[in-house]
Amino acid sequence: MTHAFTIPAPSVEDPEGPPGGGARRTGAARRLPTTAAAALGLFAAARLCGFLVLAAVAWASGKSPLRLLGHSWDSVWYLRIAAHGYVGPQYVRPAVVRSDTAFFPLYPGLLRSVSEVTPLSLETAGLLVSWIAAAVAAYGIYLIGNRLYGRAIATALVLLWGLLPHSVVLSMAYTEPVLTAFAAWSLYAVLTGRWVWAGVLAACAGLARPNGCAVAAAVLVTAAYEIWRSRGRGVSHRLWTGAALAPLGWCGYVGWAGHRQGDLLGGYFTVQRLWGSRFDLGYGSLLFVKRLLLHGGRFVFPISLLLVAVAVLLFALLIADRTPLPLLVHSGVLLLVALGGAGFFQCKPRFLLPAFPLLIPLARALVRTARARPSHAVLVVGALAGLSFAYGAYLVAFARTPL
Repeated sequence: MTHAFTIPAPSVEDPEGPPGGGARRTGAARRLPTTAAAALGLFAAARLCGFLVLAAVAWASGKSPLRLLGHSWDSVWYLRIAAHGYVGPQYVRPAVVRSDTAFFPLYPGLLRSVSEVTPLSLETAGLLVSWIAAAVAAYGIYLIGNRLYGRAIATALVLLWGLLPHSVVLSMAYTEPVLTAFAAWSLYAVLTGRWVWAGVLAACAGLARPNGCAVAAAVLVTAAYEIWRSRGRGVSHRLWTGAALAPLGWCGYVGWAGHRQGDLLGGYFTVQRLWGSRFDLGYGSLLFVKRLLLHGGRFVFPISLLLVAVAVLLFALLIADRTPLPLLVHSGVLLLVALGGAGFFQCKPRFLLPAFPLLIPLARALVRTARARPSHAVLVVGALAGLSFAYGAYLVAFARTPL
């Protein structure tokens, strides 16, 4: 079992050792692209089936599935930013002001770039970027799972990530696929000792979403532990460089947004409060749960509460299982941001999509089940798929609440 506070040594199935290692790849390492292809194939099949279910539901209700995926809720704001840049506060209805400064710039920047170099519209470019990013994220997740636990658990981890109840978001013009892609590869870089790459990718993650700070936190905390463990002796300059780079994306955008608001440190958080979002250590979430239990609410609210509760339980299992430190910090910060933030409770499961390490205990359990009773594992995966596809179609086509 991997110790929580060490960076694992390269496994025989890892495609590359640490920089400068010079070790020859083994036969298992050379087979890695093939084994990863199986995992990515399962992921693609899961997302394709989810899209087909959504398409059938959308067409049956007289709606366009591509329009629903590419032009709903937050994606509308990203498309506006890509087309016109940051405009600032806008009246979305009388007495309600929203500012597009709340949205981080990497995703709309990618949309605009793709649209300018291809004949694709911004909406289509948004879907293309999200779909490619989801595949890149799945591969990064596979590499992490394979390095720590072997290819069977890695494959299960990727499949489970593709079958989450909110995995429909991975097919939408949303930022979660992009953030997860940068997060997975940054964490993999930490696990393999590629500190500069870890810092660069963490900086990119910080430009994707507000909770992208979780990736920088994982790099910084792990780097600090490595420095402490070595008592500061023999620490590579690459580690210092990676640690310095990691928070630049998030801090840079928050600083720019604050400067634009006339309040360098607090301006961005003022913008968030215009949206009804603020970090209050969970007080707002507790009030919402109390109202939900006493008075009920829309279908998505109790489902969201159940999913968040499961995430907390899975994080406890990660701690008990002595999961490697960067994965633990990344998931913990994402969970802290989701639980500690007030507003948009139904969006919290979406905010946790990049917290893929939370699925490690489930992936290990699924593999054990598959080895002992294969038919039971097939039933579990089938049930998860049915729930994911049906709930995803409901969220996009009928829920009428922000995803």
